Amino acid sequence: MNTAQSAALLERARTVIPGGVNSPVRAFTQVGGTPRFITSAKGSRLYDADGNSYIDLVNAWGPMILGHGHPDVIAAMREQLEVGMSYGAPTEAEIKLAELIISMVPNIERVRLTNSGTEACMTAVRLARAVTDRTVIVKASGCYHGHADPFLVGAGSGVLTLGIPSSPGVPHTTTSDTIVIPFNDLEAVDDVFRRYRPACIIIEPVAGNMGCIPPDAGYLEGLRERCDSWQTLLIFDEVMTGFRLAPGGAQECFGVMADIVVFGKVIGGGMPIGAIAGRAEILDRLAPVGDVYQAGTLSGNPLATACGITTLSTLQQQPQIYSRLAQQTAALARGIEDTLQWHNIPATVNRCGSMMSVHVGITEMRNLSDARRQDVEVFTSMFHHLLRHGVMLPPSAFETWFISAALTDDDVSDILSAISSWSASVRRGVTMPSAS
Repeated sequence: MNTAQSAALLERARTVIPGGVNSPVRAFTQVGGTPRFITSAKGSRLYDADGNSYIDLVNAWGPMILGHGHPDVIAAMREQLEVGMSYGAPTEAEIKLAELIISMVPNIERVRLTNSGTEACMTAVRLARAVTDRTVIVKASGCYHGHADPFLVGAGSGVLTLGIPSSPGVPHTTTSDTIVIPFNDLEAVDDVFRRYRPACIIIEPVAGNMGCIPPDAGYLEGLRERCDSWQTLLIFDEVMTGFRLAPGGAQECFGVMADIVVFGKVIGGGMPIGAIAGRAEILDRLAPVGDVYQAGTLSGNPLATACGITTLSTLQQQPQIYSRLAQQTAALARGIEDTLQWHNIPATVNRCGSMMSVHVGITEMRNLSDARRQDVEVFTSMFHHLLRHGVMLPPSAFETWFISAALTDDDVSDILSAISSWSASVRRGVTMPSAS
């Protein structure tokens, strides 16, 4: 596979951009090799600067649930471009997007738009502290809630991929009120709540930043019960799961209601956006009606809201998209699991809706401790084998694979064929090239 143009672009980028990328995981640091510089995308496919085509299982890390270049989303963006890109003033589209979110998600009365999931998580914690008049927050190790200082403790995603326990430049005083507990561990929750009586616990209802890890049966219900008992706010970080697992996200899927919900990714249809949502009594503490400050120059950007309205409307009007996504993801996960078992390669294949991940060398995957035990070197060989066969996986063993509605049966067959040839090579003891 020719990657000369991507390699040249990487060298050029490194002269002006730290590491040559604008988000660390894109650098292929864990897996090695040349990150692909993408020039276009359509449907289920990515195309790089060397003309190579890839079936996309990253999907911009989740937002592209309808696939790339969906005609209705493109039309909505073009229509908005004709009348303006940004105004710094209220628009009707912001109202429409908020109304749409409220109509689809249970337990939501107010929505405040932001520019990113990180901003939304920052605001959610600030709001929880104000409402409860407490300072301590609780998060799960391996969960990632953006790169704001209070969250860079035991974080997942790129922080985990790069092996950074926390980040230089984040003072202890900023993180001293962040308590980290294992995911899927209610006993740890009990201990922390008794000791600290926190303002909130912020959790990914389905962990997606150390791989895809669904909650144990009763885990989310247990969090809700404990938060009620201690008057602690439950925050669901649904940046990944929101509108991806179901029209009503994880709250609909698991029947557990949070006090505050954070959204991103899918609600922008591929454009930068975030949102914080919840009951009126909580959200109305935000300025200008309340005393908790939050603002953003580009919040509610017209291009993002246009794409978001079209994406969510499509999902709402075509609920069969969700059943199709679940079927495709289940077929892919079962096929991979069967293939690995046939070749006696120990692995765990986790799935929830249209999110999944494959973890080689372990037979259980419930939390960060399990994630750290997987065989990253073997994953790396799988990653590069699939890349050479035209399949783009997330370039890290600690990330979730995202399926789009554009994925075809032929795509699934091609992915499984590549998995099969890789598995056969591993079984024969063939040394796989470590980078491509």
